[in-house]
Amino acid sequence: MKTLDLALIGNCNIGALIDGRANISWGCFPRLDGDPVFCTLLKKTDDYGFFSVDLLDCERTEQHYMENTAILITRLYDRQGGAIEVTDFAPRFGQHGRTFRPMMLVRRVRRIAGSPRVTLRLRPACDNGAARPSLTFGSHHIRYVAPTLTMRLTTDASLTAIMQETSFFLEDTVTLILGSDETVHEAAGEVGRRFLEETTQYWREWVRNLAIPFEWQADVIRAAITLKLNAFDDTGAIVAAVTTSIPEAAGSSRNWDYRYCWLRDGYFVVNALNRLGATRTMERYLSYIINIAANNAGAPLQPVYGIDGRAQLDEHEVPGLDGYRGMGPVRVGNLAYRQVQHDVYGSAILAATHIFFDQRLTRRGDEALFRHLEPLGEQAWRCHDQPDAGLWELRGSARVHTFSAVMCWVACDRLARIAKQLGLAERTDYWQVQAQQIHDTICQRAWSKTRGSFVSTFEGEAMDASLLLLAEVGFLQANDPRFAATVNAVAQDLRRGDFIFRYIEKDDFGEPENAFLVCTFWYVNALTTLERRDEARALFEKLLACRNRHGLLAEHINPASGEQWGNFVQTYSMVGLINSAIRLSIRWDQAF
Repeated sequence: MKTLDLALIGNCNIGALIDGRANISWGCFPRLDGDPVFCTLLKKTDDYGFFSVDLLDCERTEQHYMENTAILITRLYDRQGGAIEVTDFAPRFGQHGRTFRPMMLVRRVRRIAGSPRVTLRLRPACDNGAARPSLTFGSHHIRYVAPTLTMRLTTDASLTAIMQETSFFLEDTVTLILGSDETVHEAAGEVGRRFLEETTQYWREWVRNLAIPFEWQADVIRAAITLKLNAFDDTGAIVAAVTTSIPEAAGSSRNWDYRYCWLRDGYFVVNALNRLGATRTMERYLSYIINIAANNAGAPLQPVYGIDGRAQLDEHEVPGLDGYRGMGPVRVGNLAYRQVQHDVYGSAILAATHIFFDQRLTRRGDEALFRHLEPLGEQAWRCHDQPDAGLWELRGSARVHTFSAVMCWVACDRLARIAKQLGLAERTDYWQVQAQQIHDTICQRAWSKTRGSFVSTFEGEAMDASLLLLAEVGFLQANDPRFAATVNAVAQDLRRGDFIFRYIEKDDFGEPENAFLVCTFWYVNALTTLERRDEARALFEKLLACRNRHGLLAEHINPASGEQWGNFVQTYSMVGLINSAIRLSIRWDQAF
């Protein structure tokens, strides 16, 4: 049975998911939102759409990331004492004054004991799993020719053995380089060795520059690398996950395509990476979001855009893929781009605020950029008390969501702070007035005297987990009794065992069955803010125990079984881990 006990490799251009037996079961080309060349994760049958290294009579396996890298090591052992080691990575390193990050996967298969027999099976798919590419070959390569993309495997292994999938004794090391249809001019083994060495050095140097907390260091490093792998270097966009249509719960039909950039998610990601000192990813994302805002010409912002900045993400179901464990449909595109979600203005301006205050950044914010952001603030002011789909993207209803209104306040509040930083007194006063009026409205209409807390919608009574962020974004002070009351009300209504649900009301698909993982991290952070640190630490440790063997998290979790559901790897969840670890860890100067 397929599971999410998978590892992610990539190079900020492409990404791939690999199972415990070194089978690549998901990977899109030529970029993160491309055609899933490897797609058995979403197929009932394993007839094609994968890249496997099979050890005959395999008895057991071991798998781990090379320390402080995005390089995966899988060891397979047979019953006769034979063993092999598979090293998987996507090259990424500095070359000729720029970052080399090709559309390429490298697999090095090495004998480590005995006389192992292996079978190499490369069966790519095309057209969203509906077809297989045609095949041609040369002296040291095989070409996989699809209508929109041709890929080339360059190798020092036997081409006959690969094309006919015959077993052979592995005597030393074979290298498999799968990439664009270009000639590899050096020997495959030498290229693989050099690319491995350079990629290892790149990731270890990147990690070395992170400002990590003292506690949970390995966990935070793995989360940071994972977030980095979800960033598309070419434009700066950050995908919510590398997959599509893994259901939020079994048989729920809550199957969505997450290979796009939600401005809200992107803000949370860059904010977490900024806390770790990974400013380059933040700078690239800020360029992406500023270009979107500039190209918008004052029109309302969408909640989600393509990684190339495109606005239209038409959604359709694809017949060539059955779905995770056969639970379709599989969707490509996301109709959320058509939704009205007012919190997006606060997310965009919050992200851009870094440019005006962070002196480490190469490009600094100026008055011209501030003027580009002001139309977003005006939009926030106009919509703060208007109904929308909310951050949970309800498809069948629209209400005035408290979190959306709060983020509209954030947009105006941060514009006031930016204006003050730039010495623009008149604009400072203007935005402070706008922010205060929104704040007053929220306090009047989103506070329930019956509940004694803030609630999810204006004049409502229900709770949703986004209320846990009221202190995080500065809407309430940590010592404001209204914040403590709201945190307690959220826990009372939405906690199930160790997990916080995003909401429990029926939506377009019925009542939610699984918990949205980041909400529990938000609860951990709220407890920390309220000085309930022991309780927060205990819950954080339970969340860490929910990760798969590689320290990775999906979007949802079943509170009863602990099984992960939803698109994978989910950036929101990994952000939650980083932020909670930073808050809870003892300081370095207190550690020893």
